[in-house]
Amino acid sequence: MQTLDIFGAGFGLGGSLIIAIGAQNAFVLRQGLRRHHPLPIAFLCFSIDALLILAGSLGLGTLVQQTPGLLFVVRWAGAAFLLAYAGLALKRAINPAALTTESATVPTLGAALTTTLAVSLLNPHVYLDTVVLLGSLAGRYPWETRWWFIGGAMLASFLWFHALALGARWLAPLFARPGTWRVLDGIIALVMASLGLSLVLTPL
Repeated sequence: MQTLDIFGAGFGLGGSLIIAIGAQNAFVLRQGLRRHHPLPIAFLCFSIDALLILAGSLGLGTLVQQTPGLLFVVRWAGAAFLLAYAGLALKRAINPAALTTESATVPTLGAALTTTLAVSLLNPHVYLDTVVLLGSLAGRYPWETRWWFIGGAMLASFLWFHALALGARWLAPLFARPGTWRVLDGIIALVMASLGLSLVLTPL
């Protein structure tokens, strides 16, 4: 029963951090709605989370906490990327288009995955949530039970990203109207801009 409790703790804590609105979720949702390689994008997001959770749980989280300047370069690169992405989303919100496959330019799989990597890895909050926070919490458990916590957190990530990517298609009729895209892209622009500004204005 103890191992199931630890698994549940990892699942619950991992899920609560991953489900929070952020750059990854906004990007996965939009690509899922457009049906632009949603499953490969979701799996890549999960893989990134899984690797970072594992690294943090194996001790990288403690190292990061003891090296305050480690995320300095990623912080500023991430802020620049998020603010630029916010600008693009704002541009789309001002001139929205309906969800039609004819009007949408489908990116190549390589381009979609490259953007996914940028959205995921150029945001220091991803490292703070997975490597530092989850890694530190996992470190509280002995090695023989720590893997249950890690497995729970990874499962939460896998289920969430794939549910977001696949579930988006059920919203397609709603997004056949340009006005709905205006709202979504406006929210995305706000989320990305707030994350970018928080990186600039708030010390990590």
